[in-house]
Amino acid sequence: MNATLPLRSAGADRVAEALDGDFFRALCEPARIAILRRLIAIGRADVGAIAAGFDQDRSVISRHLAVLKAAGVVFAEPAGRRVYYDIDGPAVLARLRELTDRLAAVVPTCCPGPRVEARP
Repeated sequence: MNATLPLRSAGADRVAEALDGDFFRALCEPARIAILRRLIAIGRADVGAIAAGFDQDRSVISRHLAVLKAAGVVFAEPAGRRVYYDIDGPAVLARLRELTDRLAAVVPTCCPGPRVEARP
């Protein structure tokens, strides 16, 4: 039995936990990526301003924003009768760093990349 198998298995579990979470599920929907693009382009905005760039109804955009908010990708700020949304840049960076750190911990034992052969 390979001595690194338990280490690889534990590493695979940690990476899978990061990839299977709400954060990446929220980013797997093309419509939500389009919403993020819109927010990057226009900045902090309410549902009406975000929905103005799409064919979908405001209620559909609102549901997508709720998924993004639950995943920590965007945040919402109530202002009177409106709610304004924006991307939570620090939270997104933290989640991506977490995944990078988990991958960095397992790469040496699971997937070191192609072997480069010495040329004569």
